[in-house]
Amino acid sequence: MLKVENIHTSYGAIEALRGVDLEANDGEVTCLLGPNGAGKTTLMMTIAGILQPGQGTIDFNGENLVNLSSGDIIGKGIALVPENRLVFPEMTVRDNLVAGAYSRLAGDRSSVMSDIDEKYSRFPVLKEREKQLAGTLSGGEQQMLAVARALMSRPKLLLMDEPSLGLAPVIVEEIFQIIRDLHADGTTILLVEQNAHMALQVADHFCLLDQGKVTFSGKPGQLEENELIQRAYLGARQDD
Repeated sequence: MLKVENIHTSYGAIEALRGVDLEANDGEVTCLLGPNGAGKTTLMMTIAGILQPGQGTIDFNGENLVNLSSGDIIGKGIALVPENRLVFPEMTVRDNLVAGAYSRLAGDRSSVMSDIDEKYSRFPVLKEREKQLAGTLSGGEQQMLAVARALMSRPKLLLMDEPSLGLAPVIVEEIFQIIRDLHADGTTILLVEQNAHMALQVADHFCLLDQGKVTFSGKPGQLEENELIQRAYLGARQDD
């Protein structure tokens, strides 16, 4: 579904991505691991059209997304759940969900309203909080809202950037159950996640991004067999 080739993205003179190659297959969860500063969020923002690469191609279902706006990319079927959630704090839960479907509102308002009801069924706490300002929600509730808001665009590919960041362990379990459920429903997911142990439970494929390049690509079993990755991402919690 997604094929990233030789992507270079810079912040001024600083090159954050230095020739990234990455694939995400239809219906799978692909997990991107890497140390802080490796370029993971930069890659997600580049795929989503928030940042424009200086070189390379991003092929999505046979179409190059480079130079398209973020709004156009949402229309093509890619939605981002950003790092730190970034809900609209001064808007209600319901209005956040409506905003997630802004590209559909003009011609499809009735189905947007139906989709909001479906999100309330999937995330009951959002129904309970629908008139509450998003900025007053707990971290876990904001993460659920960020996921639901992204799903309102009916994406073919869901980008999830550190969905467990800063959340209590019990909430992390809830978030990963949501990922499992979305996967079971057939949603293709590209996941950035530092919690490799949790990611192993949901991912079909792993890539390691280090210093702006993909240095490993393989299945979960290959990840566990790689001694360097084992020590860096799995060893610290083996006794947990």
